[in-house]
Amino acid sequence: MYNALGMNNLETVFVDVDDFYQTFFPTWKKHLISSGIKQRNHPSHLSVSKVMMIVITFHQS
Repeated sequence: MYNALGMNNLETVFVDVDDFYQTFFPTWKKHLISSGIKQRNHPSHLSVSKVMMIVITFHQS
């Protein structure tokens, strides 16, 4: 059950979020490296796109 989001809309939003992060992360990582900001880099079982979809779906429900 997806509440306010239909299945097609959910897939469309996921594709948009995933496309955004595919473009955003390389640029962000270059900025972090050049600025000297240290970050944790532990692998995760969920991609950032999947985590963001959980957050978006939660807030729309």
